[in-house]
Amino acid sequence: MTFNPIFATLPAPAGSNIAVRVTPAAERALRKGHPWCYESAITYQSREGTPGELAVIFDSKRGFLAVGLYDPTSMIRVRVLQHRKSAQINTDWFAQQLEKASLLRAPLANKPTERRTTGYRLVHGENDGLPGLVIDRYADTLVMKLYTPAWIPHLAAVYTALSTIDPAERLILRLSRSLQDQPAWLFGLHDGLILSGPELDDPILFQENGLFFESDPIHGQKTGFFLDQRENRARVEALAAGKSVLNLFAYTGGFSVYAARGGASQVISVDLSRPACDAALRNMDHNRQHPAVAAAVHETIAEDAFVVMDQMKAQNTQLDLIVIDPPMFAQNQTQVSAAISAYRRLTRMGLALLRPGGILVQASCSSRVDAETFFNAIHQAAREAGRSLQEIERTGHALDHPISYPEGAYLKCLFARAP
Repeated sequence: MTFNPIFATLPAPAGSNIAVRVTPAAERALRKGHPWCYESAITYQSREGTPGELAVIFDSKRGFLAVGLYDPTSMIRVRVLQHRKSAQINTDWFAQQLEKASLLRAPLANKPTERRTTGYRLVHGENDGLPGLVIDRYADTLVMKLYTPAWIPHLAAVYTALSTIDPAERLILRLSRSLQDQPAWLFGLHDGLILSGPELDDPILFQENGLFFESDPIHGQKTGFFLDQRENRARVEALAAGKSVLNLFAYTGGFSVYAARGGASQVISVDLSRPACDAALRNMDHNRQHPAVAAAVHETIAEDAFVVMDQMKAQNTQLDLIVIDPPMFAQNQTQVSAAISAYRRLTRMGLALLRPGGILVQASCSSRVDAETFFNAIHQAAREAGRSLQEIERTGHALDHPISYPEGAYLKCLFARAP
């Protein structure tokens, strides 16, 4: 990747650090490796700071506790980069972190040809020691997403380290919604900016377990694709032979394509977005070299999933395998109760369409709803619907989405048979 002149216009990291002391509770959490220090936990701060300055957190005996990125725009005031042992935060340090992340993903990058995978998460934020920073790979394109302006003064160093550790033809910048609302700290950067490499006229085609998928890294949700469900899609493939499959909240049809390759006779992809449904049709076409995919009957419905399920129930539709993978229902703690109610409703509605002996696959990406609560809610809803569930498997995070702290665990999925 060629160094982009735009990096010369960004602010450089400050020459001096901010000294911080915190409450005893926060000190204990940081000693255990927690990646955040909240504004409310700070008891002393040597001076005010701007996003991206380094804050050194000291313990009660004035010994080094942690160093991280300061962000005065967020309740998460310091995102910790290094615990317990002092370090120089520079290009070499970023290179070391990126190399660790790359080595962890080596089993994905080195899969055999028939299961070739060129789409995966290279950096999973806090869980890879780089809080507020996500990097996804789609073939020869890297997509970097920022969740805090604190990364902007360090972008040149990260870019240089990335060019050495995991080079690519193209690097695209994505910004979280909250960051897009802070233009004063963006210094001309914008969502979808190509930081390096050629312009992008068409979606990127990448491989996942030997299947081809499109990614729109500039306009698509997240960084263009939901890479975290890769292993669950493969599990659906293994269960789909001869079955009629309903994929709800299908987005661009990831579960649908896997089900088709697994031998599903019929696949219905439902998503509110017509462009997402059109992409699902194209993703199926990208894989018609597989006889099972070519043989499967695939239909897309661009409507609200709840409405579609009501319509199907009225038509006495019955299916063999139903995948329910909704968007995040609980953005904050106040929405947890409503989220659980929504999951239960989806379970009841899904089971009404599921033939006796059929398979229910239901997932949640809401970190505010813990796994046990989610699974219990599904079982409770099944009992309310007069059905019992025989669990096949409970799953969590894939290799490229590691978890290093409690709040980082968000993905959970239940595979169950309903007699």
